[in-house]
Amino acid sequence: MQSPRERSTVRARAGWMVMGERGRPSALEVCRVLAVLFSLFPSVSLQCKILKCNSEFWASTSNSGPEEEFCTALRAYNSCVRRTARTCRGDLTYHSAQHGIEDLMSQHNCSKEGPTSHPRTRTPLPPAPPPVMTDSQERSDGPEVCHYERSLPRNTAPPNYTHCGFFGDPHLRTFGDDFQTCKVEGAWPLIHNKYLSVQVTNTPVVPGSFATATSKLTIIFKNFQECVDQKMYHAETDELPAAFADGSKNGGDRNGANTLRVVEKVAGQHVEIQARYIGTTIVVRQVGRYLTFAVRMPEEVVNSVEEGDNQDLYLCLHGCPANQRIDFRNFRARAAEAQSVSRTRSNTGANGFTYQSAKTKCKERLPVEDLYFHSCVFDLLSSGDINFTMAAYYAFEDVKMLHSNSKRYHIFEKAAEMNSAEQKGRNVLSVFLVNLLAVLLWTVCL
Repeated sequence: MQSPRERSTVRARAGWMVMGERGRPSALEVCRVLAVLFSLFPSVSLQCKILKCNSEFWASTSNSGPEEEFCTALRAYNSCVRRTARTCRGDLTYHSAQHGIEDLMSQHNCSKEGPTSHPRTRTPLPPAPPPVMTDSQERSDGPEVCHYERSLPRNTAPPNYTHCGFFGDPHLRTFGDDFQTCKVEGAWPLIHNKYLSVQVTNTPVVPGSFATATSKLTIIFKNFQECVDQKMYHAETDELPAAFADGSKNGGDRNGANTLRVVEKVAGQHVEIQARYIGTTIVVRQVGRYLTFAVRMPEEVVNSVEEGDNQDLYLCLHGCPANQRIDFRNFRARAAEAQSVSRTRSNTGANGFTYQSAKTKCKERLPVEDLYFHSCVFDLLSSGDINFTMAAYYAFEDVKMLHSNSKRYHIFEKAAEMNSAEQKGRNVLSVFLVNLLAVLLWTVCL
């Protein structure tokens, strides 16, 4: 069986950077690239209601019924999507839904002409915990190549799992355990490799402030061998679906489809996406009005970048660009100084919190004064939004669930400063070696 190390010839059909088999993009691929480019402009989709169409279709087909009922629901779905064309033409979810409808109509031999009906609404049931699968059940769930750890060569070391998190105003914990606070307003890629792509859109929290937070998240799982079809998951404020954009909850009709699935933990608040074929777990939450993201991924998958791709903006791998980073330690120091100066005049800052009151509030949920605690303080001072306290709390809870090394759950300022100094040292050494090489080449040429 092939391992991910041997799959370098597998080409993904969609993502932020795609090309055809022989280097020439197909018409479909060009359309998908254009759809992504349009989706980078947040104003395009402010009034787009495509997620409502997706939710209604999922609700109407959640219980299996006659084929004709499915076709009727599919035609209603198509009508709903067509009605959103004017406001959604630049939205990635809209274009994905269009292609998904065409595929489903073809697969189920549905006629485009025929009766349509409004989806039947149903009362949502409380989310049930995912079933515990025995080893024999897992082994029957698709071929071995669709189970990451079992597909690895025998007698190899266990895979090294890494973690990336993105939350709050916003704070980034990279796969290398660097902790950064960033501006990154607008659309930015968190992950982009051979198997999946993740993009976030960050919007201002307070008008006129540098504070931003994630209001939209798009994840594309690229089709992979006999395991899964291409699937897209899209979430935004007040729309945290329990299914992929096409209404499905797994990887499609292939043999290993159930190795990719969406599991709703808390309706509208907490969704987990399990991609066992690449050993990956993703957690998406809505806390207050904003989204948080956390992922557990094998190091091999993290680094499985396509040849020729520009990975400089792969935030979970390389961190935020230097001109997008915020030193919240200086911000905190200024806040503490301002409180000291104004102590006799006022005990409340412009956003409702002083440095001390923000610390007290964050201490309720985050008793250890690590960088999660300090990020909470920063967010309360910069925005005044109490929900950011819970965003930091859940981000740390996700670390405990997803990080493979319990000794590295907490990140403290001294450790972060040492990592920063080490990185600066490597950069200086790199510049020195490049200059030395240039001098040597110049000498040889002379």
